[in-house]
Amino acid sequence: MKYLTSLAGLLLLCVSLSISAASKPQLELASGSALAVDLNTNEVLFSSNPDQVLPIASVSKLMTGLVVLDAKLPLDEYLTVDVSQAAIMKNVVSRVRLGSQLKRRELLALALMSSENRAATTLAHHYPGGYKAFIAAMNTKAKALGMNSSHFVEPTGLSTSNVSSANDLLLLLREARKHPLLGELSSASNRSVTFRKPKYSLAFYNTNRLVNKKNWDIELTKTGYTDEAGHCLVMLTRMAKRDVAFVVLDAFGKFTHLADANRLKVWLETGKVSPVPKEAKEYKRQRQQARASAN
Repeated sequence: MKYLTSLAGLLLLCVSLSISAASKPQLELASGSALAVDLNTNEVLFSSNPDQVLPIASVSKLMTGLVVLDAKLPLDEYLTVDVSQAAIMKNVVSRVRLGSQLKRRELLALALMSSENRAATTLAHHYPGGYKAFIAAMNTKAKALGMNSSHFVEPTGLSTSNVSSANDLLLLLREARKHPLLGELSSASNRSVTFRKPKYSLAFYNTNRLVNKKNWDIELTKTGYTDEAGHCLVMLTRMAKRDVAFVVLDAFGKFTHLADANRLKVWLETGKVSPVPKEAKEYKRQRQQARASAN
């Protein structure tokens, strides 16, 4: 009798667990590709098209930062703002004046935090061997990290030929985590810098609004946007008491990539699911359909 009672209890528990698992809401994100991984356990917390190769826009600047730090160049050296070797920069508007000077550390901060294109391009121009050597170093670094779906042709991400995948960008985030300066510079909410020759000062702000939110603990971040790439975001952050690497690519709308980050955080911490707007769903469907047709 005791055996039958125990067996019945076990069966009831199994049924209850099955119902609970089945009733747990499934997370949906608006971005075309997404990946979230626990950095300590390597558990994949969420995944959607993680191997899809896409333009990554200014997320490219995270690789730019890695290459600069790998070269161990003096961070307090003043560099002359120069974009002469980058044809893609010809008509790019910037508050940073060509020919003025700023320390390498400050240029790196502006490239990472505020996604300043002239800053990123100047860093490449002042690399040992010059601009072309810098681009070669970006691809060499990608290969060394096992980022086999990634390719770079310039340091800013303005080119659609700068491509990667969410899985590759996870590798990039893991490597970037070894350089605390990248996290420090990229996650600052704002920065004021003073140029010389001529002397002038400018204030810059982080392109990721989440760094200003008290409920977010962000270790490192980089955003990106072009029409072709959509809105992109990579982060090292804390969610549900976990150290998480988070990647979203090709998001619709100015704030969709940030909304996806919030959706994931809420889901991990509470189990609740926030709906994806129908406009974002339609954008995602059309983009996926267009890429399928192109292939």
